Amino acid sequence: MQDEDRAHERAPYDPMPHGPPEVGVGPWEGPWPEGEQWDPDLLRDGDRRNVVDRYRYWTLEAIVADLDTRRHDFHVAIENWQHDFNIGTIVRTANAFLAAEVHIVGNRRWNRRGAMVTDRYQHVRHHPDAESLAAYLHSLPAERGGPVRLLGIDNLPGSLHLETMELPRRVCFLFGQEGPGLSEAAREVCDGTFSIAQFGSTRSINASAAAAIAMHSWVREYADLAGDDAWRG
Repeated sequence: MQDEDRAHERAPYDPMPHGPPEVGVGPWEGPWPEGEQWDPDLLRDGDRRNVVDRYRYWTLEAIVADLDTRRHDFHVAIENWQHDFNIGTIVRTANAFLAAEVHIVGNRRWNRRGAMVTDRYQHVRHHPDAESLAAYLHSLPAERGGPVRLLGIDNLPGSLHLETMELPRRVCFLFGQEGPGLSEAAREVCDGTFSIAQFGSTRSINASAAAAIAMHSWVREYADLAGDDAWRG
């Protein structure tokens, strides 16, 4: 990893409003621990990344490898035709809920600002169009868990209510651009669509908020909350 990448990785960002003014921890005190997961630069200089305590002083590669042992069965996909600012926020939420993969559909370059560097800890795949995404998900082999159903979110006629539908365990939530929603091409390849119940005057809710609701619905139904894999900061 280049020096400038390390500096960017350890840069203070996104401090918790109720926490200390400086994010993270300082240099390791006492004898250094042994093991391949430890980053000597972080042990020496301190770890200012926005990671949970479990991963303090770990290398990026070690964190990703550990996350890979626990990733959930849901995927998240976002159409990217207008460099929507919501994409980064959706990626950040996908990291928080530990999605299997994140898929960017359309333009390869996407607005990473809202991701707050969390894309480094996710497997992010690019697909040129929704048809390619659907083909990828439907053809996943048994050793990777098997096919994944593609469900789009849009308030379309015939969409199921998220609040009452039975979510598939192996599912990919597909979100369209803020404003126009899912493209016509995306709607055609989805295995189904769902909508989120609303009771106010606005016609729709923010795409990143909708994504968070969908992912948390999956977590409520399938995630193991009994052990140490679920934490609160």
